[in-house]
Amino acid sequence: MKIASSLAALVLATLTLAFGGQASAQTVLKVGSTPTGNPFTFLDTKTNTIDGIMADIVKAVGKTSGFEVQIEPMQFSALIGSLTSKRIDLISAAMFITPVRQEVVDFSQPIYSYGEGIVVPVKDATAYRSFAEFKGKRMGVQVGTAFVEPLQKLGIFSEVKLYDTTADLMRDANAGRIDAGVLDSPIAAYAISKNVFPNLRLVTTYQPTMVNSIGIATRKGDTETMAKVNAALTKLKADGSIDAILKKWGLNS
Repeated sequence: MKIASSLAALVLATLTLAFGGQASAQTVLKVGSTPTGNPFTFLDTKTNTIDGIMADIVKAVGKTSGFEVQIEPMQFSALIGSLTSKRIDLISAAMFITPVRQEVVDFSQPIYSYGEGIVVPVKDATAYRSFAEFKGKRMGVQVGTAFVEPLQKLGIFSEVKLYDTTADLMRDANAGRIDAGVLDSPIAAYAISKNVFPNLRLVTTYQPTMVNSIGIATRKGDTETMAKVNAALTKLKADGSIDAILKKWGLNS
């Protein structure tokens, strides 16, 4: 009888440990982010990890929703393909919510809105207000962004050169290899404010025409994950956490 009781107790303890371990283990979701989109996402060379607004937000979403996040750095143009092929589970980057993208992936509620910015050489003092005033010039834009097609469709520039990263784009503009660069206005403003590219200025007279919102993306039809993300974002907006993250990185809510 004692042997049977001891055996039963051992089995019960084993099952408790097994199921208890499963219950306490958190789901880990892989998140795609870009290493060159400061202040939204960038590679912190001191820690060799992705940092920035969208990194902070997705970590807060994970903490609120009860899952861990593993941020994977990759080129902007590779983000959607990596999500649809299941290499990653979420995209948290400076990615606009557009109808074309919504045909392929699902987006969370909007997190932050802005438009395109234009950088030109400091020696170019023209008070540009529209793309029409750049007719005949060499323009640069990052591949995969929502700015590429509108620029190409205008058909008024001598060249629309595509770049893998905003850093590559701004380096060429800084060196005078293109006449102007079109990119996310907060990213342009941040780089200019840090004097990363001393030969460039942000065209403050220009009025953006492609204002949109960014959000976190999931695979099409992954309603369970999206529900968790949206519930967390709602809570983080209500308690001021999103505003605090934006303020931390120099942006107004």
